[in-house]
Parts: sequence; structure tokens; C-alpha cells
Amino acid sequence: MRLLIAFIAVPLIEIGLFIQVGDAIGLWPTLLIVLLTAIAGTALVRSQGAQVLSALQGSFQAMKDPTEPLAHGAMILFAGALLLTPGFFTDAFGFLLLFPPFRHLITTMIRSRLKSANVNFSSQQADVDHNVIDAEYTDISEQQSFSDPTKH
Repeated sequence: MRLLIAFIAVPLIEIGLFIQVGDAIGLWPTLLIVLLTAIAGTALVRSQGAQVLSALQGSFQAMKDPTEPLAHGAMILFAGALLLTPGFFTDAFGFLLLFPPFRHLITTMIRSRLKSANVNFSSQQADVDHNVIDAEYTDISEQQSFSDPTKH
């Protein structure tokens, strides 16, 4: 139900804002602002996306929990989609998602609503004999051979 309300409310808000801003500053300046926010947003998404990707790789290399950089990456991706969508409301929310403290706040709010098991990452390897291969097999040397189906 909330998603339906969002799909109805967001376009209505955008149309209202376009009318208000267009009436105040004119059509061409309004369209120029929309174009410039898309260009600036794309540049910010690329730079912050690269930073989050680096943090994600660092967490994998250090065997740390990768959920924080993954969540930030998903929010940056969503911010990029919002910034490419024409509109003032979506641009405002997209730019908010590019602000790291805002992303951290959202991540904290989501974590407080989720219950999960603790996963411990460890870089220590178990004591394993690397010369042993555990497998199952069937000896086919004593079974009857199948005839070639193409030679009938």
C-alpha cells in the first residue's frame, strides 16, 4: 500500500514543483536546472560509487563484514536513478542519499528493524590436509559398454 501511495504521490509532487518553479523562473531556466542536476548527480554518483567500491574491496580483503559498504553502494545506485529522473523532489532525495551521514542514518534505521544472526568472518584456515581429495566414484571398467547410438 505504501508503494502504491509513493507511485501516485511522487509524480504529483513533481508536477506541482515543475509548475511552481516554472512559473517563478520560466520554462528554460527550469529545464536547465533539471539538466544540470542530472549532470552533477551523475558525476557525484561516479565518484562516491568508486569510493564505496574501494571500501567494499577493503572489507573483503580484511575479512570484515561487507554489509555497510554494500548498503551504501545500493543507496548510491538508487540515488543515481533518482538524479537521472527529471524532477526537483527526486533530485533532492537523490542528493540526500549522496550525503554519507544520511546514508549511515538510513542504514542504522534499517538495521534496527531487521533481526539477523551474527556471522563471524575469520582469516584463519582450518587444519586441513591439502593432499586428500574427498570424492565418490563408480568403477565403470567392469560395466558393459554402451553402443554408439549413431551406428544403428
